[in-house]
Amino acid sequence: MPVSTVSIPVGQWLVSSEGVRWWFDSGSFALDFAVTGALGEPAAPRAASAAAANERLHAPDDLTEWLRDRFPVAVGSARSRDLFDAVALRDAIVRMARAAAQGDELRGGDVDVVNLYAATPDIPPSLGGGTRQAGRSVHTVPQALATIARDAVDVFSPENAGRLRECDGPDCSMVYLDTSRAATRRWCSMQRCGNRAKVRAHRARKASANGRVELDQTAA
Repeated sequence: MPVSTVSIPVGQWLVSSEGVRWWFDSGSFALDFAVTGALGEPAAPRAASAAAANERLHAPDDLTEWLRDRFPVAVGSARSRDLFDAVALRDAIVRMARAAAQGDELRGGDVDVVNLYAATPDIPPSLGGGTRQAGRSVHTVPQALATIARDAVDVFSPENAGRLRECDGPDCSMVYLDTSRAATRRWCSMQRCGNRAKVRAHRARKASANGRVELDQTAA
């Protein structure tokens, strides 16, 4: 089975360039984070400006909001240095995800970045219902980034070989971890590219049927 061990709900609502709201299950918390940058829906697939067009972390407050929306524990406010670190980690994850989805070797420099952040203290797991506060009551942004990096270590492990995939949509380059048991997922979302494929298939069948009718009429 695929590996993604961070016990944080995965997936997020996105808005397409057409203004359509859709649910993207990346299969991994680290890949969810990567969607804040170039792994997000590109304005033009593979365009050099895709990263800038999809950038969501413009300021430290953007990073603070993203982390606080997802972590079940309190996370402190991000500083400029935290934003720099977050973007460096995220962009390494993006490049690794693209490479893995295309069957290419991961860049050593990107692996080093993920390992560096994963080696720092993360947000420890905890059980509710206790009577004493253990550890920090408010966790730091570097701890949150370490948690993301450790999930990335799991995501890019050999156990997930072949499960990092790029959406089959002809105009989509979203990457996800296929966590389905049979490893047969094809689309970033059935609400979006899966539905578009169904519409295209229906139109193709209809056009083919109409073509056969016209041929029959001509033959008659």
